Amino acid sequence: MKIRIGYELAFDCPQPTPVILMLNVHASRARDLAVPDRVVAVPSIPIRHYVDGYGNQCTRIVAPRGMLHLSTDAVITDSGLPDVVNPAARQTPVDQLPDEALLYLLGSRYCETEPLTDFAWQQFSHPATGWSRVQAICDYVHHHIEFGYHHARSTRTAWEAYQEKKGVCRDYAHLAIALCRCMNIPARYCAGYLSDIAIPPPYGEMDFAAWFEAFLDGAWYIFDPRNNMPRIGRIPIARGRDAADVAISTTFGRSTLRSFKVHTDEMREIPTP
Repeated sequence: MKIRIGYELAFDCPQPTPVILMLNVHASRARDLAVPDRVVAVPSIPIRHYVDGYGNQCTRIVAPRGMLHLSTDAVITDSGLPDVVNPAARQTPVDQLPDEALLYLLGSRYCETEPLTDFAWQQFSHPATGWSRVQAICDYVHHHIEFGYHHARSTRTAWEAYQEKKGVCRDYAHLAIALCRCMNIPARYCAGYLSDIAIPPPYGEMDFAAWFEAFLDGAWYIFDPRNNMPRIGRIPIARGRDAADVAISTTFGRSTLRSFKVHTDEMREIPTP
């Protein structure tokens, strides 16, 4: 299966402004790109790339004064299979976790663990562990939070999402991550493209999506408390401790996002005569 992916963004800056972007497909999927996802800037400006400490592909620019349009239109090859489900995956004891997973047990800017620890152990300390425990956390978060774009707030933390019971996909991910960490399960935040392939209409407006990955039985597995079901065509852009590590754009100065469009659509292949 081939999926067409891309975006169109427009920033308005009152003066030249340094910007860090995370808009490229994650290195783990870059080899699947049939058409590269090069960042196109109008007007043309110098663009420099680097890889951050989490393995994310980042872009550095200085946005000029006035309007800057950024876009890409790429094609990626995908298996067409839904997210992997492995109910037999076990929880790894903390003393047996690999060193690189320990970071994802700790509280972070948007995923506080201290205020949620008592609740987590009261709610999820039942005999089921591993996959069943993470899924129980996802089930809880899925029903606890009311989804709505009008609920979006860039400063909302996991603790606040728990209290307010509303938010968008990043809030679902933050709360689930924090609860997993409270239960000694490493969990990391993920952002990327998520298609509506095999999902019945009506379809919402396309956007970048947020989900998380939990470390179980020696591997990272995808969980999505917002949708709470395996999905097809999930394409990661960035991973980190929480949304602070994977922001699509970070501007070092005043700027206004004037327009924002994302597309991710299955390409129908034309049979060869």
